[in-house]
Amino acid sequence: MSFSRARRGTLAVAVFSLLTLAAGQAAAAPATPTAAQAPAGSVRSAQVTEVEQQVARTLALSLADAGWRTRVRTGTGAGAADLGPLAAGATAPAARQLAATVTAADRRIAAAKGLGADLGPLLRVQLADPSMRAALEAGAEPLVAAAVGDDHAKSVTAYDRTGRAHSLDTAALPAQPVYLVDIDSAKTMTAGLKVLSTELARKGLGSPAAAPAAPKAQGGQAAQAAAGWWATKVDAIEVSDDEEPWFKGGAEMFALVTGFGQDGTPRVDSVTMPYLDYDGTVYYPNQILVNWSNYKYNLADVVLMEDDGDTNYLALAQAIAAVLLTIADQGTYIPLVNAVLAAIPSSWWTDDPDYVDSWYTLAKNSSGRLNGAAANGWMSVSPYFVQQF
Repeated sequence: MSFSRARRGTLAVAVFSLLTLAAGQAAAAPATPTAAQAPAGSVRSAQVTEVEQQVARTLALSLADAGWRTRVRTGTGAGAADLGPLAAGATAPAARQLAATVTAADRRIAAAKGLGADLGPLLRVQLADPSMRAALEAGAEPLVAAAVGDDHAKSVTAYDRTGRAHSLDTAALPAQPVYLVDIDSAKTMTAGLKVLSTELARKGLGSPAAAPAAPKAQGGQAAQAAAGWWATKVDAIEVSDDEEPWFKGGAEMFALVTGFGQDGTPRVDSVTMPYLDYDGTVYYPNQILVNWSNYKYNLADVVLMEDDGDTNYLALAQAIAAVLLTIADQGTYIPLVNAVLAAIPSSWWTDDPDYVDSWYTLAKNSSGRLNGAAANGWMSVSPYFVQQF
């Protein structure tokens, strides 16, 4: 999914800054985002885009083989297809050469995103729009382009089977069928959040909390005898946006929940939200967002983000750790969203942002509809007790 840059302006993936927070910030207003220098090993890597462009041109050249061209058309009939396995199963020399190229490209992308080399296929191919299939089935020559993350782009470069580049207008759906080369963001996000959590825990920012005792009375009710923990549950959520451009690849959503752990150290918990596929649609996930047994105070912050494909999760974790380790517990809750927004590297504030919205001071007893600080989304929450057996 894509998010309107015109409506949200400077939106970006949340990297935490060296912002000094005073104890009196508990009621702070949303920060005005500022551009900071990207850290060494930039969180956003241009390598991913470069690799996608190279593979798109190589795929276009391989489509000169009619048999392989038919295989691609059939393989993408139900949607996105893993490009490496699709090519590896073909007999055409061009396809076998493409398979080797894609395998190497998958490894480069994994490295650029700070992930391991054992994720398997990452690059996919799909038609830019289902309406193009009729022309494809009728024998129209397809073009191949890499999915573009820049919603401000006026044109997209696509390649034909001779390798010649064509500039396509982003304002209108092309009459000629176009294949898009994109990353399996669901796979990379799942692996990336594991890297994020592991790195933060290694630095003491995400260690598991001690097992909670039986809960105290909540909302005037008698204390429950069974052990468990209180949570905040997302009952409904919606993100606003314009319609998705034809030249965009898919994106995956996740949230970072920030607060102070039981030991008084800032901590970050990641929550995947793979169901947030479309803008302007209300989802009812009944998903646990905050496990309050992990936190010292009854307040936390939430930052909602998307992965457009080139997030380097290891660098993101390192940036988070470098900042949060400088913030000390002052005996009262300090909101961390300002630190999140104020420290984003300048490269994240340009054409391909991933920040969606944020919620300040989510309380343990919060309930009902909560609008995001960036006015780009809302969620309805309720307290929920998770009882142990």
